[in-house]
Amino acid sequence: MKTKTTRRGMPMQAWPRIIVLGLSLASFHPALFADESSSLSRLSVGQTLEDFFTAAIDYSPQLKIAVEGLNIGRARKRQAQGQLQPQINANANITDNARNSFDPFGRSITDEFIGQRFSLSVQQTLFNWQAFAAQRRASRIENQREAEYYYQLSLLLTDVADRYLGVLLAQDAITSVESEVEAVSSQLEQIQSLFDLQLAQITDLRQAEASLIATEAERLSLQSDLAVAEERLRSITGIEVGELYTLQEGAELPSAQSSMQFWVESAKSNNQQIKARSYALEAADEGISESKGAYMPRVNFFATRQESNVGFDNRFLGDTENTYLGLDVTIPIYAGGSNRARENEARAQRNIAESELRQIELETSASVREAFLRVQSSSLLTEAAQRLVLSTRVAAEAAQEGFALGTVTNVDVLNAVRNQFQAEREFQRARYEQINYLLQLKREAGTLTSDDLVQISKLMVPTQL
Repeated sequence: MKTKTTRRGMPMQAWPRIIVLGLSLASFHPALFADESSSLSRLSVGQTLEDFFTAAIDYSPQLKIAVEGLNIGRARKRQAQGQLQPQINANANITDNARNSFDPFGRSITDEFIGQRFSLSVQQTLFNWQAFAAQRRASRIENQREAEYYYQLSLLLTDVADRYLGVLLAQDAITSVESEVEAVSSQLEQIQSLFDLQLAQITDLRQAEASLIATEAERLSLQSDLAVAEERLRSITGIEVGELYTLQEGAELPSAQSSMQFWVESAKSNNQQIKARSYALEAADEGISESKGAYMPRVNFFATRQESNVGFDNRFLGDTENTYLGLDVTIPIYAGGSNRARENEARAQRNIAESELRQIELETSASVREAFLRVQSSSLLTEAAQRLVLSTRVAAEAAQEGFALGTVTNVDVLNAVRNQFQAEREFQRARYEQINYLLQLKREAGTLTSDDLVQISKLMVPTQL
């Protein structure tokens, strides 16, 4: 007997809807649909903060993992929704039949015919509590994955900003220490001239030489710090560090407005990690509801249309047509205790999700409070450091004049010069830290937007300016 069977799955009418859905998602999340061709257009050398932001979004493996996690969440939601949509199946069966039998006189009779059976069936879920709860749970998980994606994105952008400013800090430190080396060298030459004229002591000369050696050693250390900072920035973005835009002199740095309580309350409602764990808790609640659905009846409507010329055991019956409608009602009675075990597991998962949400809330509150205090202190430190720069600069100039008048020693001049440049470096550090802490505060509070990053970028100017 020869048998041929064909089956057909999803109707073609469903594909346009899926394509439209994919295009709509692409319009909101361009990063989700980036392909290998986008990496070919990526910059090889970055200069502006935007260059490194763009490169990092395309390069970061962690962000790609978050993207795929979101894609999985969306796919599972569509799967759950599909279980509640009409299920349509078509079946075609063609057989070549040969039947041997004997008549009452013992003679062999052979019947040959082509058997055909065609059917089209439609099934629609009317009531299935487990499927309904599974759909709601999948929707919550999708929201959870989306919140996780946005937090990972904000974490990446603040990390890039931190590393970018770290390179600028290292560059400014080298510029400052090179000026310090020049100033100490000039002071050493002056002391050497006085020593040659027997107007300075050998101890002053040795002290100046030691100061120069110490300054040059600090320059070597700062050069190493710059190389490390550039590598950290390259490792997260995948592009080389070019002539970076630098922070404007006298730029008005943004500061944290409102009170600490305002930022804490904002984090409770806007922090993406808290949102993700809240959705996870809701999904766990739906998981309990889904497990309870195992005790409830399931009702399905079905309709079938069949045309056939074969019956039981492929016997020829002639052409027949059969159409029937019906309801399939299933009432669970006993499943050996497995349903109760699934419900207990779901409740345990729910308790874990609740504890994880509580833990994230506590950690986020602590992070917001710490970031707020750091922003406040860094703002004060920046102002203090700026005043210290002015005072040490005046002190260095006064020491130079005092040395010319013979009222100040060489050691005092060297110390004043070194204090001046050290104060300049601390001032630059305070400015960069103020920006970093503010971005971290807004990230943890869930209020970080593209406008905040644009505002920081506007403070940067090309190096040659």
